[in-house]
Amino acid sequence: MAQELIEAPMPGKILSVDVTVGNTVEEGAIICILEAMKMENPLVAPVTGSVVDVGVSPGQLVKTGDKIAVIEY
Repeated sequence: MAQELIEAPMPGKILSVDVTVGNTVEEGAIICILEAMKMENPLVAPVTGSVVDVGVSPGQLVKTGDKIAVIEY
């Protein structure tokens, strides 16, 4: 099966993580909320599939390109 890597689009702080490994997500479902420049930015699933890896936790600081999650489809 193919995998889609979701990366942080900008540096910031993870406020919440809405998925866990094993969850099935639809395209457009919120994976996590990233706070950057005092704005809350939802990061959404680009594909429908199953979450096979979550690389962040609430409160974690991320840099651009850091792994957020991996979805298998």
